[in-house]
This record gives sequence, structure tokens and C-alpha cells, in this order.
Amino acid sequence: MAALPRPGPRWGAYPLRPESAAAPRTAPLWPTAWWHRAVPGLNTRRHIAWQCEVDALAQALAPQVACGTPQGCAHWMHTLAEARMALRRHGFEARATAQAMACVQVALGLSAGRQLHPLQLLAAGQLLNQQLVEMSTGEGKTLAMAAAACVAALAGVPVHVITANDYLAERDAQALKPLCERLNLRVGHVAPGMAPATRREVYGRDIVFTAARELAFDHLRDGLALPGSGHETPVLRGLCMALLDEADSILLDEAVVPLVISGSLPEKPAQQAARRALWWQAYQLSKGLAANTHFHHDGGQLDLQLTDEGQAEAARLAQPLGGPWRRPGTRHELLRLALTARHALVRERHYLVREQRIELLDQLTGRVAVGRAWTQGLQALVELKEGCPPSAPTDTLAQITYQRFFQRYWHLAGLSGTLAEARGELREVYGLTVHRMPLRQPSRRQDRPVRHFCSAEARWQAAAAAAARLRAQGQPVLIGTDTVTDSERLSWHLTRQGVPHAVLNARHDRQEADIIGQAGRAGQVTVATRMAGRGTDIALDEAALAAGGLHVIHCQRNESRRMDRQLLGRAGRQGQPGSTETWICSGNSADSPPISDPMLTRCSSSVTESVVRTASWGRRITVRLQQWIEEQRQSAMRRHLLKQDQQWEVRSQQARR
Repeated sequence: MAALPRPGPRWGAYPLRPESAAAPRTAPLWPTAWWHRAVPGLNTRRHIAWQCEVDALAQALAPQVACGTPQGCAHWMHTLAEARMALRRHGFEARATAQAMACVQVALGLSAGRQLHPLQLLAAGQLLNQQLVEMSTGEGKTLAMAAAACVAALAGVPVHVITANDYLAERDAQALKPLCERLNLRVGHVAPGMAPATRREVYGRDIVFTAARELAFDHLRDGLALPGSGHETPVLRGLCMALLDEADSILLDEAVVPLVISGSLPEKPAQQAARRALWWQAYQLSKGLAANTHFHHDGGQLDLQLTDEGQAEAARLAQPLGGPWRRPGTRHELLRLALTARHALVRERHYLVREQRIELLDQLTGRVAVGRAWTQGLQALVELKEGCPPSAPTDTLAQITYQRFFQRYWHLAGLSGTLAEARGELREVYGLTVHRMPLRQPSRRQDRPVRHFCSAEARWQAAAAAAARLRAQGQPVLIGTDTVTDSERLSWHLTRQGVPHAVLNARHDRQEADIIGQAGRAGQVTVATRMAGRGTDIALDEAALAAGGLHVIHCQRNESRRMDRQLLGRAGRQGQPGSTETWICSGNSADSPPISDPMLTRCSSSVTESVVRTASWGRRITVRLQQWIEEQRQSAMRRHLLKQDQQWEVRSQQARR
């Protein structure tokens, strides 16, 4: 049995999987035949026997621990010490893991009054087996992850539990604290803005909850060890084990964004003035270029390119300027960035302007991407577009992608409700196998037919009317929108119809916990961007369940089917009642008139049959085909980005020599 990765003489002070060790990873500890992996819910005899052993050990241990006598406490401490020793000697061998999992089962019952059901036990075992597990929304992923983390921590392995965002990291760490105290384990979470000394203390605990962004940047800073940064001594204890919550979001969706640490460039006032003048000239010249004639722009494309006619027009416009504008390559790049800033990047969709600063929005979650900025002058052009003070020029000191970062963990595993669609890429890039878990209870969710609207405004009017009707029946409603602008437009319609509601978007991210906590109350209406998708648990009260459970109206234009499943999965969790609807429209919301447009005051509050109808099968197939094409494009982009990242690392190493 291979030794478990942990800081020490064998693995070093900073365990790190070498980049030359490509996928696949180590062979599974508990072999599973291919048909058991392919058929959801079909367990091997070995897994069933292991679950029975865990239950038997827990049943024998629980009464002695629950009595609270000195003898019971002594027996508990002795059993816990035995479990630790067995794990350290034999690793995640079935017998040692069963004994440790039984201790976790007993501690969970004493601290939270709950027990792991068989599917959670199986999922925890698969995580320790370096696998990815697909569990439907509401099936208990958090507890399964917690059980696996506790067993690994008992073995002395530093465990990083990576969540979808900082809010979930803090929430889950607080929820797991009573269980860890029972097991004599220390748990903590890393939050943005923590000082390096505080981070070092948190990372020194047995289990650490954190967002992927914080973890990856701490690893980059450890590698740089810049004087005065606080990272002269590493804050991490290496990359031993990572357990990923919402694994597909982290390993796939967020993998298209490189993580870059930049340093300010010393620049004289004359150089600053010349640089700003160059960007100003590019932005002004871009006014003379027309879409579809001089450059390609389809409304959703962010990387605009000049046509042959556009390059000729750019040369004519730039002729009086001279200098760098005489070089075709430089001219093309400057105007391409200026066109992207002017036409492709939209305020409230891609970024916010707060306190005279540009704040980027994460396109997957709708949250503000703290510390993120565009490179190659694009940030300066957007600042020029919005009239914000220019930021200082920077140079790249270190960079990494999530793909290359998570490949460097010795032990990698994760959970999500949507993994099956990307099982091929996950195996190819990370060497991880996907296992699907069946539902513990039959689903009672009702998925209503897809509806099609001829315009975004008609859809928002219909959504407001539906929310008012469902609220009157006592049913909570969650409406998913694409952007901040869409959520506020819908909020305007709801206010106009007198429907009390809450809005969850990047402008209200500080109230996220309160808004989500209220979203399951009877009659509550919540409008949200993608912030209410990943990792969000909306707890329903009794009145809401009696009224039919949560009703989700899906108005997003997601790039993949996985994102659709995440939002719709908020309803009908754990066998509860619930219902969903998907509403699509022909026009883009960005093309609709602003809220202040007087035409809205003349719109009827009801929607006629000529405006809305059930979407045809052909339209639904078209939407799915577009999503499939976009998924393939994103996959190709991730592979290209990984190669670029690897090449950048090779060049950096050669430069350091």
C-alpha cells in the first residue's frame, strides 16, 4: 500500500506532484468492474461489505461513547487512536478506512444528530479512492465530503476542501467544526484579505476550507517568495489532498481563466503619458470601424477580429499618426483591443463600476472577481471607456491555470451534481474517473414544458405575473437571470406589479447569506443571477412544502447543459415537491429598451398567446445543439490555454536559470 502524502522526511516539507507525472493517477484501491461504473447505483460486493463493516463498527462503538462515563470516554479515545494508527500504517486500505469512518459516523451522530446514509458512505469511499462522484442536488454531498475529509485528516494528510466561493467556504467550515472537535481535529477557512501570518496558521490546521482562487494564488506567492510579501516562508504545507465541491465548475468552467500575479512596472511620467495617449488614440480610431464590415461581432463574441476591409480602413485612419501605428501588427492589435472594449465588454454584464474602479464579474457565478483584471491594455481601454482613473501598468510575475494547478496535487477527488457530460475531458486532463450515484428517494419534481417568448420584455412581464400568482398560493419562487441588468429589469417589473422580492446579484453579494436563507419561505420571490446555482442549498419551511415546494423559472442562456441542471436542481431536492420551467426568448436582453423607456408604461401586465407559446421540439434541439457546440469550443480553449500555460512555465524556468 502506497504511503499517504503528508509533510515529512519522505515527501519533503512541501509535497508537490511533479508536472512530469501526467494522468492517469494511481490505480484505485478498491477495483470496480467497468459495468459497475457505467450503471448508476450498481455497487460491487466489496463496497457493500465495506459499508456493512462501517455500520457494524459504528453500532458497537456508539453506545459506549454516548453514555458519557469516564470508561466510555477512555474507550472512545482508544478507538480513535487505533483508527489514526491504522490509517498511518496502511493508508486508505478498506479495513483501516472502515474503522475511521465508523468513528466519523459516531462523532457525527453525537455532534449533529445525523447519520451518513449508504450512498454518502459510498461517495466518501470513492473520494478517498481518488474518484469524481456525481450526486444529484440535495443528496448530501456536503456530508459525504466532510466524512472523507475527516478520515484523511485522521491519517495525518493536510486536506484542502475547495468550495465554489468564499461564502460557502466559511459556511461549511463553521458547520463542520463540532464534528471535528469530537474527532480532535482542527478546521478553518481562508477568507479574502487575510494576512499571510493568519493564512499560515489556518493552513496549518487539519482541514482547510477555501475557494480555489485563494488557494492557487497562495501557491503562486509561495513560489515567488517576494521580500515583504509575508510568503518568504510558505503559508501552505504543500499540495497533498484536494477535495473539490462542485468539481466540474472548478476543473472545467473556471479553467478558462488563467491566474496571474502581476507586479507594478516602474514608469516615468513621460512614459505614462505616451502609453495613455496610445490607448486614447486606439479608442478614438475604433469609432470609425463598423461592425460586420470592418470587424466581426456576433453579440456574444469577446475576441473581435478585423476583416481585410477593416485592416485597410484602419491603415487609412492611422496614417496621420505615424510612430507605432505604421506597423500593421501593432495597429491590428491595438484596434482589436479597442473594439473589444467598446463593443464586446458590456457594463453590468462583464464588469461593474464602483468608486471610480472597474470590477470584473465572474461569468460563471455572477460574483465580483476580486483582484482580477484584464491584461494587454484591455483594462486601460475599459477604464478610458468608463471615465475611470487609469491603473498602474503591470508585468506578469507568475501565472498558472486551474488545470495545471490541480494536476500537482498528489490526491485529487471531487463531487458535483453535473459531471457525466464531461467525463471524457476529466479523465484525459486529470486522470479521474466519474461515478454516478442514484437518487436515494424518487424525485417528485415536475418539469413543465419549455416556453418561448418573442422578446425579453415579454418574458419579464410574464415572469412577474407568474411570480405574483405563485406567491399568492404560498409557493416560493426562484427566477434565474443572466446578468445584473436582467435581474434589475425583472425587479422593476415585479415592483411595478407590487410583488415583494429579493435580488441576488453582484451588487448585493454581501447579503447573499441572508437572501438565500429567506428564499425557501412560503411566498418568497427571489431574483438571482448565477450566484444561486452552484453549492446553494435553499431550505424550505413547512408552509412552502405544503404549497408545492420551490418553483424555479429558468431564464438564463447558459453555455452548457450542466449549468442548466445546476439551476433547475434547486427544486425538488431530497424527494421534496418542486417544479421548474425553462423560458427562452428570441431577442437578447441587451437589445431591449432601458427601464426608463416610456414604451414600458404602455405594456400590458398580461402576456397574450401571440407573444408566448410552448417551444417547439425543433427550437429545443437547436438550443441543445448550440450548447454542445459551445461546450466543444470551451473544451478546445481549455486545452489550448493549458498548453500556453505549460509553455510559459518552461520559458520562466529557463529565464530563472
